[in-house]
Amino acid sequence: MGAGGRMSVRPETKTSDSPVLKRVPYSKPPFTLGQVKKAIPPHCFQRSVLHSFSYVIYDLAIATIFYYIATNYIHLLPHPFPYLAWPIYWFAQGCVLTGVWVIAHECGHHAFSDYQWLDDTVGLVLHSSLLVPYFSWKYSHRRHHSNTGSLDRDEVFVPKKKSNISWFSKYLNNPPGRVITLAVTLLLGWPLYLAFNVSGRPYDRFACHYDPYGPIYSDRERLQILISDAGVLAVTYGLFRLAAAKGLAWVFCVYGGPLLVVNGFLVLITFLQHTHPSLPHYDSSEWDWFRGALATVDRDYGFLNKVFHNITDTHVAHHLFSTMPHYHAMEATKAIKPVLGDYYQFDGTSVFKAMWRETKECIYVDQDEGKKDKGVFWYKNKFE
Repeated sequence: MGAGGRMSVRPETKTSDSPVLKRVPYSKPPFTLGQVKKAIPPHCFQRSVLHSFSYVIYDLAIATIFYYIATNYIHLLPHPFPYLAWPIYWFAQGCVLTGVWVIAHECGHHAFSDYQWLDDTVGLVLHSSLLVPYFSWKYSHRRHHSNTGSLDRDEVFVPKKKSNISWFSKYLNNPPGRVITLAVTLLLGWPLYLAFNVSGRPYDRFACHYDPYGPIYSDRERLQILISDAGVLAVTYGLFRLAAAKGLAWVFCVYGGPLLVVNGFLVLITFLQHTHPSLPHYDSSEWDWFRGALATVDRDYGFLNKVFHNITDTHVAHHLFSTMPHYHAMEATKAIKPVLGDYYQFDGTSVFKAMWRETKECIYVDQDEGKKDKGVFWYKNKFE
């Protein structure tokens, strides 16, 4: 799904019983970033204002159609069909708005246009409308891209070493525990990360995306954090006025339900892109940016790949070249796969199966016993 048409290149599907779980290489690659970039057609790095805006218009048009149908027709359905129709609307609208979120994410990477002010303006409006503090997340996410795969400096879904896992972790490593873990993670993970830095990099004091004087940000970034807060507050006030006029239930049905879906997908997508049994993590003795950027995996969400503007199945290319616009990412992925070879990881396991498997298998990271590479860590799940 997307305006203007896009080339679709589906990587070779590997099942969970195939070599997809085989560990990827972690030694210094036999190719350079320059060689990878050279394999990509030059036009893939060109950003077009009109092309980028076509996706904004398309997504917002679809969201408006869903809103119109929901608010004008669902209440006309005979009982009990409205109770079935609203969740369908929440999921469909949430998927479309996740695509809007991805476009705002592109703005944060300066991948929307050649004009930084335009990218920041569009990103601020789109992210604020989804209660995301645009500049706050932009800066923390930029540090994630600068430190991917680092156990010491990565910003989000930083795996814990075995010695640091919580005492109750082993009691959650069972089917009921995994259901609880997934439910809490998908429903509350995003707001908990923004407000309390849950699953984020540890700081020496309290870290919060809404705090301009928090440890996440530098002095020159603090004014923009306040602007982000103002954007979220403005939208929150608008929702308050809507609730006063139409009722809290109306606001939840029309806006809150889809927002929960958006937040759940953001957490799930990020989790699955950086959590996989085959991917290494590095401490400061081994980490470098190139190997860290390669330590991510492309996933297959079926038709939702297009709805999400292919952030799901082109994430390796995105980490290598984050200013590349999303509408060229599939072509770029096809071009770099022969160069990356075994360093490129794609897992075509169904999302639900992968979500369950990774929650079960990826509890903590630890070194392999007897190995010389002491700074390389792998996901494990055994409790002795």
